[in-house]
Amino acid sequence: MSALELSGLAKRFGALRATDNLSLSVEENELRAIIGPNGAGKTTLISQIIGELRPDRGTISLFGRDITDWPVPRRALAGLARSFQITQLCAGFSAIDNVALAVQARQGHSFRFWKDARRDPALTEPALAAVEQVGLGARAETLVENLSHGEKRQLELAIALAMKPRVLLLDEPMAGMGHEESQRIVALLSGLKGKVTILLIEHDMDAVFSLADQISVLVTGTIICTGTAQVIRTDPAVRTAYLGEAH
Repeated sequence: MSALELSGLAKRFGALRATDNLSLSVEENELRAIIGPNGAGKTTLISQIIGELRPDRGTISLFGRDITDWPVPRRALAGLARSFQITQLCAGFSAIDNVALAVQARQGHSFRFWKDARRDPALTEPALAAVEQVGLGARAETLVENLSHGEKRQLELAIALAMKPRVLLLDEPMAGMGHEESQRIVALLSGLKGKVTILLIEHDMDAVFSLADQISVLVTGTIICTGTAQVIRTDPAVRTAYLGEAH
């Protein structure tokens, strides 16, 4: 059974075909990368999988269950978690508070008494574990606005991991990072390989080629090639559509 199965997925915005009869199968604990030029439909694809956009046609299955019509919260509780291309965090809260909110949502606790919940070990302990997992343990009590861009990206990963995902959807987690920060994320994802299913959208080709078990190339809403790093590097259609000038 595949962890994630997309069949005939289609989404149009007027004349634009963001996904065009797209089918994809990702095995359990596989790290699958999706690459492609800007405007290829990568973020739209993630948004359909997580439930923020409803496909016009096609189905989405999670471990054999059809989740096409499920709302976002139900998908999250079933094991889908994502990070965003543009950082989305709660300003005015500390790093650990942001993660504790995710823990609280996963456990189904009320948000009405958040002041008391901040002292609840059932929330703070798993939140701190997730913060430490991404290398931010020393910055746990730091307010979000005082974190660097790279630290905010790390914090988003901690929030996603705090949801205990079975499938982790990452939309350009290294966007805007320097080399050292990117290497920390690569090391983190390398440590997650084989433990959780990961669908990774990323423009950093060095990271993609070093991390991915399989790579799928998306162009104008259609997957034109899937294979190992070596297959993708040498495929003529891929080089023409995406890698060409840089490689």
